[in-house]
Amino acid sequence: MDAMPHTKYHRARMSGHERREQLLLVARSLFAEKGFDNTSVEEIAARAEVSKPVVYEHFGGKEGIYAVVVDREVKELSSRLIRSLSSGGHPKQTVERTALELLDYIEQREDGFRILVRDSPVAQATGPFSSMLGDVAGQVGILLREQFEVHHLDPDNATIYAQMMVGMIAFTGQWWLEERNPDKAEVAAHLTNLGWNGLRGMEKEPKPVTAPEA
Repeated sequence: MDAMPHTKYHRARMSGHERREQLLLVARSLFAEKGFDNTSVEEIAARAEVSKPVVYEHFGGKEGIYAVVVDREVKELSSRLIRSLSSGGHPKQTVERTALELLDYIEQREDGFRILVRDSPVAQATGPFSSMLGDVAGQVGILLREQFEVHHLDPDNATIYAQMMVGMIAFTGQWWLEERNPDKAEVAAHLTNLGWNGLRGMEKEPKPVTAPEA
């Protein structure tokens, strides 16, 4: 049986909580589609079939509703990644599990990821998404430090490699958001292949291939 028409659903009387959640869903979709700067309160209200004052009443304006949307997405993605890093098992499995967790998030919450990378891209040094990646890199650094010590590598370098690995996974996720080919399991396997096998073959004191000019 077909779902109720979109307009009839939104005209139904909602509780304050239901209306707030509806506005967040509508705004999330618009921010993903058009970005923060190109989305207006008027558009949010029109798509939700409410008046502009309703949006202001719940969130105080566009900035307020955007902040809630971003905060929810950062918390959701961060909790998934930290959970995957804390689940134990062989470090190689941890790398693959974390990569797959990001790809799962992209698949399940595409609008959320588009918002995060559109207005706070991977390469940007500041912003909620970059801050979240920094937290994840901190967790990865702890795991790598343990492995560096086991393999007699300088544990102080673990932080550098943690940043590299998290950046590699995040950039690949941004690419996969548009490509969706190959499937996420294969992408995660390739990420693990590069990340883990690259770490296995590391030199204790890598030297530049080309000496810097005097």
